[in-house]
Order: sequence, then C-alpha cells, then structure tokens
Amino acid sequence: MKKILVTGAAGFIGFHLALRLLKEGNAVWGFDNLNAYYDVALKEARLKIIENNAHFHFVRGDLADRAAVEKLFAENNFDVVFNLAAQAGVRYSLTNPHAYIESNLVGFTNILEGCRHNNVKHLLYASSSSVYGANTTMPFSVHDNVDHPLSLYAATKKANELMAHTYASLYGLPCTGLRFFTVYGPWGRPDMALFLFTRAILENRPIDVFNNGNMKRDFTYIDDIVEGLVRVMDKTPAPDPAWSGTAPDPSSSFAPWRIYNIGNNSPVKLLDFIQAIEKELGKTAVKNFLPLQPGDVPETRANVDDLMKDVGFCPATPVSDGIKRFVAWYREYYKF
Repeated sequence: MKKILVTGAAGFIGFHLALRLLKEGNAVWGFDNLNAYYDVALKEARLKIIENNAHFHFVRGDLADRAAVEKLFAENNFDVVFNLAAQAGVRYSLTNPHAYIESNLVGFTNILEGCRHNNVKHLLYASSSSVYGANTTMPFSVHDNVDHPLSLYAATKKANELMAHTYASLYGLPCTGLRFFTVYGPWGRPDMALFLFTRAILENRPIDVFNNGNMKRDFTYIDDIVEGLVRVMDKTPAPDPAWSGTAPDPSSSFAPWRIYNIGNNSPVKLLDFIQAIEKELGKTAVKNFLPLQPGDVPETRANVDDLMKDVGFCPATPVSDGIKRFVAWYREYYKF
C-alpha cells in the first residue's frame, strides 16, 4: 500500500484520480482549500464520495500556506505526490493574475520543498497544453520548444516545469510533468465548455461560440487522463543517457525529470463538439458567435508517442461516448 498525496482532491481530476488510487488499494491523503472559483457545493459533493473510503484522509488547506504544507509533509511519509491543485482557467488569468502567482508559483514551491525534505520518491504535477502557446506545428510535441505562452496561466505552468527541473537537478527529486489537453467528463468543472454548453442549452439560453466555432480542441476524457496518470506514477523518471547540452531535448534531462502529453490525439472542431451535445440533449443551441479571445489558441493536438512508448497507453475515448456519459451524469446530479 503506497501512501499518496493528491492536492486538489476535491477538484475534477483530483477526485477521479483519488477514487482510482483508492480502488487499487492505496492510502490517499487529499489536500484542498475548496475555494470559490466555482461552485463549492460541487467540490463538497465530490469529497463526500471519496470520504466513503476508510483509506482516504482529507486535510483542508491552501498550497500557498507554507506552514500548513510543511506540517502536512512532516506528519506523513508520502511515497508519491500528485500536485493537481492550481488556479485554473486561461480567461480568468487575464483579470485575476495574483491568484495564479499565489497558487501556481508560491504553492508549487511549497510542494517542491515538502518533497525535497521528506524523501518523496516521485512527484507528478499537472501542466497544460496551454504551454504550447504560439506554437503552430501540429501535433504539439514534448520535444518542441515552448517559450511563447499566450496567457499568465500558461506561463505559470511552464514555470512549474522549470521549477521541477531545478529540484530534479539539484536534489535528485524525480519529477514528471503531465500536459493535459482539454479534459472533460462527469463531475467536470462548471467553467469548461461542455458544462457551460449543456447547462445553457437545457436552460434555453444562448451559448458563446468563440472563434466563430472554428477552434479545434483535443478533448480528452477524464478516464483516459487518470489511466495515464496511474501508469506514469509507476514510471519513475531517470536521467536520460542520450540527453546532450549541445542539442537539449525539452522533454527529458540529465536529471530525473520528464514531460508527457496526455491528449486524445484527435482534435474536434468546436461546432462539431456542440453538435454532439445537441444530439445527446435532443435540443438545438442558440449560438452567439464571437471572435477568438485573448489568450486562446485556435487549435490543440497532442503527440502522445512518448506516453505510448514509455507506458504503453494512448487515450482513445471517442467524444461522442464521453459527452453521452457527461450528459447522463449532469441530468442525474442536477435532476434535469
């Protein structure tokens, strides 16, 4: 039985990951501040489900609270840490930048320090497809340079990767960063497209369709994300013997540090995504077409060759299946 810390355990991905880790017989500690970025009742409902397991231990606290994080690590001897807690959202970062500095930079520093001083064997942390920023070569590859972010959110995620590399290099802390691509599914975040569109269509309200519906997203089903996380957990990174400072590979290092994409590798046009929701709901959306928003990118697509090579897994859940499962959950949870 591993002792595993999941920060952001009341969040969308953290909730699903905690359930999977518990199902596989691990002891899981959840850490979350249950902030009001979105509906706290939804976070509490997720938490209530996880707390049914006797091997789950919840600690309420904030990543940016150095003393609280130090106490958490000092009182427990974690084998593995998943840092999924973060201030999320590209558009929110345009108007609330300080929230991202506190959670994603100060908070991540506290996690790194906790791992460093308490002999954690593997730190896995959430990065994002947003780090690809102004890159236009498709599919996005972990071997590509990612130095041109388009939002502060993306910049903090890139910073996390750099910070983790420093700790891997200086202290030998094994670190793996996972770049998630547009995660969706049951118990999802209310600020994300599938949730927003489903709610608005059912309530007969218009939906905002950015970039006139011409955006493409590599929508990745939550179960595929969790499967990738669990497999990578057991693939503790080691120094790459082929790495060279004269031609540095951005995905690996002379230190125990790696980066992976977890994406469906099958981008879907936004209008087609909306059409699939309409079909599942049996209702047509009233669409408010708008231009591309600041910080957004027109397309994302994940190259998952490294994930497949190293852990034998490639996300493959069709969007139609994922939307069907989400709508079934939404109708049940909100009694629609």
